[in-house]
Amino acid sequence: MLVYCVNDGAVMSAWGEAMNIEGSMITFLADTRSELTQALGVVLDHPGPMGVLGNPRCKRFAMYLDDGVIKVFETSEKPDDPAGDSFPESSCVDNMLEQISKVL
Repeated sequence: MLVYCVNDGAVMSAWGEAMNIEGSMITFLADTRSELTQALGVVLDHPGPMGVLGNPRCKRFAMYLDDGVIKVFETSEKPDDPAGDSFPESSCVDNMLEQISKVL
């Protein structure tokens, strides 16, 4: 499982240490220049979050890939919640497992 953020490697390493992921199946990665975020079309550049964060970030999303092919892609955003902070359900594990079961 990969987790990435639009951040630098030092931040992601520290976050990984804080979350105690060493030895697990989780890898934290940094999308420092936002290249993956842009390629996936999930740049969070809404004025609300930008006013707090300062720079474009990444929308909250989850995806399931099979042999490098995206099979499920869920973004948590609503018109009144562009960051998906209040309504993250679509990218959370329960919804992802349900969506993945439909493509298996």
